[in-house]
Amino acid sequence: MVILTGLLIVSDIIANSYFVKKYGGTKWGERVAAIGVVIGSFIIPPFGIIIVPFVAVFVTEVAQQKSIQEAWRASFGSLLGFLGGAFAKAVIQLIMIIWFFIAV
Repeated sequence: MVILTGLLIVSDIIANSYFVKKYGGTKWGERVAAIGVVIGSFIIPPFGIIIVPFVAVFVTEVAQQKSIQEAWRASFGSLLGFLGGAFAKAVIQLIMIIWFFIAV
C-alpha cells in the first residue's frame, strides 16, 4: 500500500513529463511541467494543476526559441499528461480499494 500511495502521489509528475517529451517538449519543458504540477496544486485549486503547467511549458518552450506551434504542441502534451495522470490515479485507487476489501 505504501508503494501504491507513493506512485499515486508522483503519477501526475511522471505523466506530465512523459507527455511533454512525447509531444516535442525540451528537457526544460519537462522539468517546468513537473514543477508546475506541484506549484499548480497550491495556486488556483483545483484548476491550477491544469493551467499552471500548461502556461509554464508554453512560456518555457517559446523562451527556448521554439515556434508558437511547437510550444503549443508541448503545452498540449502537458494537458494530456494531466489526463493520463488522473487516469493512472483512478486505476491505482481502484486497486487499493479492492485490495482493502479483500484484506478486510
